[in-house]
Amino acid sequence: MSQEHKLRKQVEKQALRMKKAEQEQDTLLSQTVYIGTLGLLLVTPVVGGAYLGMWLDNLHENYSSFWTMVMLLTGLVIGVTNVYLFIRE
Repeated sequence: MSQEHKLRKQVEKQALRMKKAEQEQDTLLSQTVYIGTLGLLLVTPVVGGAYLGMWLDNLHENYSSFWTMVMLLTGLVIGVTNVYLFIRE
């Protein structure tokens, strides 16, 4: 009788966990918003860095893309860090 009682408790516990998981399941809309937020966290610093680099390059007479590349890579590092911190949270 003890084995049957333990088995019944385990099954009830698993059933409750499954019901709770179904209720807490994310919707398609919330997942879409999450992915969109990740995209913005990555792309915004990259684009901002590229524009800032182009502006710095245009301040000099001879146009080289040194600052554009430096700021683009800096924006990429910042964007990846933003995404990592957001996912970790």
